[in-house]
Amino acid sequence: MSRVGRLPIVVPAGVQIEIAGSNVRVKGPKGEMQREFSALIGITREDGQIIITRNSDRPAERALHGTTRAVLANMIHGVSAGFERILEIEGVGYRAEMKGQNLVLYMGYSHPIEVEPPQGIAFDVDQKARQVFVRGCDKEQVGQVAANIRKVRPPEPYHGKGLHYLGEKIRRKAGKAGKAAK
Repeated sequence: MSRVGRLPIVVPAGVQIEIAGSNVRVKGPKGEMQREFSALIGITREDGQIIITRNSDRPAERALHGTTRAVLANMIHGVSAGFERILEIEGVGYRAEMKGQNLVLYMGYSHPIEVEPPQGIAFDVDQKARQVFVRGCDKEQVGQVAANIRKVRPPEPYHGKGLHYLGEKIRRKAGKAGKAAK
């Protein structure tokens, strides 16, 4: 058995789950998500917990067991508490601001870059700490939107200027050593 797959998922209060075969709909205070899982994996609800089972030890089913449990746990966590990615801005003159629901980035280009949030995603900016917050209930979507924003100006290795995740370690290069004395 998969170590991750055999762990039951505890359903918090305020979260409603509808299981129809391999189709699962999760509804909570932060939003609603629906996903179709593989028919090889069994999903059942028992005593306020979700149990994930598999029929055999074939490699295809073994691979799906832990993954299904992790994705379903992320769905439940997303609709109850939500997910957040924080991006930090480094560099002189680089900044971000909100324009309605849209995020406007000033990253050293000749023009500002305006990012419109997709359905289910919200942006927030902390001007003082120079941070951009990406929030939503779908973990995959939050991560992808944060990665797309980071691509606007990835951190460069010499001075570390650009957009990077909070706590991300940027590998730095030495740069020019200078002229040698004659």
